[in-house]
Amino acid sequence: MRFNIFLKTRSFFTKMNNKILTVDEALNNLDRIKNILKSGGVIAVPTDTIYGVACLACNKNSLDKIYRIKGRSNTKPLAISVGKSEDLDKWSWVNLSISSLQSLLPGPVTLVFDRKPTLPVELNPNTKSIGIRIPNYKFMIDLAQHCDEPIALTSANISNEPSSLSINEFESLWEDLDLIIDGGQLSSNEVAKAGSTVIDLTEKGTYHIIRNGSHYDNIIKMTTVSNDVISAFFS
Repeated sequence: MRFNIFLKTRSFFTKMNNKILTVDEALNNLDRIKNILKSGGVIAVPTDTIYGVACLACNKNSLDKIYRIKGRSNTKPLAISVGKSEDLDKWSWVNLSISSLQSLLPGPVTLVFDRKPTLPVELNPNTKSIGIRIPNYKFMIDLAQHCDEPIALTSANISNEPSSLSINEFESLWEDLDLIIDGGQLSSNEVAKAGSTVIDLTEKGTYHIIRNGSHYDNIIKMTTVSNDVISAFFS
């Protein structure tokens, strides 16, 4: 009896270890990760703020899986992660100059714009806007550029529970994930769990801070191009 339990336990940890990659391993296996996502997989990823769970934004089954894994209400929209600031114009109606975008991205912010019809209809079908991120994290940038399509991204935790700064903090989700990218301890500061600063820019000439985020104080000190709503906000 004890031997059977031992075998089952060893099998479980072997299975877990096989789907946990370091960031360096992940960077050398972008094709494998892309194929996992293309086949409907959901993965855990490190970012410049907290750990997230991600899938391709065009795959409804994957999107449903994220909501199911997190116990998240499907009325709560998901953000997307892209590989470069020029990508924002593919999926949203950007009302900022490219120089202003590049002063903010990559970085710990989520910018919210009105969505374009080019965005997959499977993602947030009942919302007119979309939050877009480019985390300042090489793996996330390289993955988005490698996939060349939007990646749905949300925090790696049970809905309404604290966010995660290490993979051990969302261990209860491991079994439901297809791959886990281990970026180590992202921060020792609990304030970091506040995630990215979310800025609503859907209305030209004004803004609304939806969430301050963990890097809010640093973000408001950034210098941007004059005469843009962002420069007015951060001045």
